[in-house]
Amino acid sequence: MLSQSNRFTWEQYFMLNAHLISMRSTCNRLRVGSVLVKDNRIISTGYNGGISGEDHCVDVGCYVIDNHCLRCLHSEENAILQCALQGISTKGSHIYVTHFPCIHCMKKILQAGIERIYYAKDYKNHEYCYHLLKRSNVEAIKMAVNFEDFIDENESTKGSIRWDFK
Repeated sequence: MLSQSNRFTWEQYFMLNAHLISMRSTCNRLRVGSVLVKDNRIISTGYNGGISGEDHCVDVGCYVIDNHCLRCLHSEENAILQCALQGISTKGSHIYVTHFPCIHCMKKILQAGIERIYYAKDYKNHEYCYHLLKRSNVEAIKMAVNFEDFIDENESTKGSIRWDFK
């Protein structure tokens, strides 16, 4: 059986999902994934890419002006917008993001009532984001999750995740 010491925490579980979701990204420049969580339940996910029905960067290239791709929605935007589309409140939720949110996403996260931000990597962290976090009393937590700790190193199963369904 999988022991408690080898079991993902909720935070690790949701961050791992954010990394998995980032693999759906249609952006050529950076793969980002987000998971919105309320009461330890995933309420929405998002990845960065073009809007539904439009061209995607992986197909036609990025549409960059002033170092920003106009074609892409950010993963945080997509996760929040999916909640809006489905009529799901984001108030009191937490967001797990593979990268620190940009200033525009930070404003949307705070305006949506999201209470905590977990992120895995720094990415052009803007000083104004920290000001907004302090003013809004929202915590941004950088997670140093080493998923390799959960990988089996036995020669016969090397590289696979340890599962034991006895």
